[in-house]
Amino acid sequence: MKIVLLGYMGSGKSTIGKKLANKIYHKFTDLDTYIENKEGKTIPEIFNEKGEIYFRKAEHKYLQEFLNENDSFVLSLGGGTPCYAGNMDVIINHDGLISFYLQASIPTLKDRLINNSSKRPLLASLSEEKLIEYIGKHLFERSVFYEKATHRITVNSKEIEAIVAEIRILLH
Repeated sequence: MKIVLLGYMGSGKSTIGKKLANKIYHKFTDLDTYIENKEGKTIPEIFNEKGEIYFRKAEHKYLQEFLNENDSFVLSLGGGTPCYAGNMDVIINHDGLISFYLQASIPTLKDRLINNSSKRPLLASLSEEKLIEYIGKHLFERSVFYEKATHRITVNSKEIEAIVAEIRILLH
């Protein structure tokens, strides 16, 4: 079984992905970590040294590579991955792959991201008001891609175990 989790940063893709993979005895991979291992650099280093266009091309290449080399997995994508280089089409058209959009509201994302902004350099300098605006703009732009997922799971105010259980029900 091939499972891909997508959604905005802070939606819980990695946390839920790890729990889900453990429950269904699959390997969990975070695409950003996979890219960092392949490139030998962190995502911020890749962006700083080679730019976003290079990163998006590499992201596309490694997404295809990972999907083609693995038979069963839970893969969490970066928040922007589905929105560039035809990646959502790659996901939709990949045989046997099931995708889940972990949908979170702007207030939920703001609450989660404001507490972790130091780990996310793009957000560190934003005030609460600017953060809400930033998230809203991105969600507006990205939702057209996210909505193409096989399933949509609303994650607001839900425990991780409940979200994992909901995904497992949809898998059967």
